[in-house]
Amino acid sequence: MMQQILRDMFVDPELLAELNEEQRQILFYKIRQEQVRRWTESESQEGSWERPLTKERDENRKSVQWLQGRDGEVWVWVMGDAPGDKPYQMIVKELMEERARRQAQLEAQELWRKKEEEIKQKFRDAITKEKARLVAGKWKEEAEDRKAAKQEEERIREKLKKQEEEEKQREEEEIRRAEEKRAKELYMSLEQEQKRSEQGDKEWEEQLRRSKEADEEMTRKARWARDEHKRQSLRAIEKGHVASLSGHFQKQSHRRHTLFFPISPAWVRTPRPSSREMVILWFTEEQKPKQAGYERNGNAIAPWFHGIISREDSETLLMNAAEGSFLVRVSERIWGYTLSYRTASGFKHFLIDASGDYYSFLGVDQNRHATLADLIDFHKVKEHKTVTIQSTVLLNII
Repeated sequence: MMQQILRDMFVDPELLAELNEEQRQILFYKIRQEQVRRWTESESQEGSWERPLTKERDENRKSVQWLQGRDGEVWVWVMGDAPGDKPYQMIVKELMEERARRQAQLEAQELWRKKEEEIKQKFRDAITKEKARLVAGKWKEEAEDRKAAKQEEERIREKLKKQEEEEKQREEEEIRRAEEKRAKELYMSLEQEQKRSEQGDKEWEEQLRRSKEADEEMTRKARWARDEHKRQSLRAIEKGHVASLSGHFQKQSHRRHTLFFPISPAWVRTPRPSSREMVILWFTEEQKPKQAGYERNGNAIAPWFHGIISREDSETLLMNAAEGSFLVRVSERIWGYTLSYRTASGFKHFLIDASGDYYSFLGVDQNRHATLADLIDFHKVKEHKTVTIQSTVLLNII
C-alpha cells in the first residue's frame, strides 16, 4: 500500500481520514522525500544535456555593474534615512497635502468657470434689457434729448459693470473658501486611506506570521514523527523480537494453506476495496487460509478480533472499556485491518497493511510480521486488556 501511494503520489481522502495525526505526518514526510528524490533525479538528467550550451550562453550574456560606496559594498540610498532627508512621515504628509491641494484647485477652477459664465450671461441680459427700454422711450425720439439718453445709457452700463465686478469678487472669495475646505476634506480622506492601508499591511503581516508559525509547527511534527519512527525501530531491535518467520516455515505454511484453502480463479484483487462484498471475498480467499484473527498457537478466534465492523461500532464497544483496551477489525478502506484503541480522552485508529505477504502498521511501524497475531503480540503491553465481546459478524463470514 505504501509503495502504491509513493508511486501514484496520491492518497485517497477516505483513507487519509482513517489515519491518525502521527500516521499522517509520517506519510506526508515520506511523500515529500519521494518528491525530492524525483526532482533531484530530473535535475541531474536535464543538466547532462544543458552543460554544452553554458559556455555559449556566458559569452552572449549581458552583465550589470552596480555602483559601489566607500565601503566597497553596493551603494544603497533609503529615502528618509540619508542626512538632510525629511522623515518618512513628513514626506508622506506633504505628498498627501499637495495631492489634496491640486484636486481642490481643479475642482475650484471648474466651479469658477461655470460661475463666471453665469455672471456674464446675467449682466449681458441686463444690458440688453436696458437698451430695449431706452430705445422704446418716447423721450429718446426728440433730438434735444438724444445726448441725455446716451449719457444715461453709459451710466447704466458703468453701474452694471461695477456690480458685475463686485459679484465676481464675492464669488471668487466664496470659491476660495470652498477650495480650502475641499482641500482639507481630501487630505483627511487620503490620511484615513493611508491608515487603512497601514492597518491592512499589519493584518497581512500577522497572517504571514501565523502562516510561518503553522509551517514551523508542521515541520516540527514531521521531525518528531520521524524521530519517533527511528526510536520505535531501535526499541524493536533492542527487545530482540523477530517479527518474520523463517523461509522454511513460510513455505510449509503456504503449502499447507494452499492444500486446504485453494484461492478461487475468479478472485482478482483491485488496488483498494470497492465494496463490502469485495472485503468479505478477500478475507475468505486470502486471510482465512493464513489464520488471520486466530490465536497465535491455536485454532481459536482471538478475543481481540471482531471481524468486519464499522468505526462507530468499534468505538461503541470500547466506550465503557478501560484505558489501553483495544480490538482489531477488518478495514473497508484498504486491504488490511484497523486497530481501534481506547485512550483517556477518546479513541485512536491505526491502519494495518496486509496487501503483501506480511502485516505492518501503515506509515508508522516498518516492522514486518508474518501473521496478524505476531503483530499484536509484538506491540501488546501486559497492562493492556483486550475487549472480550464476541462478534457475530465474524461468525457469519467464517
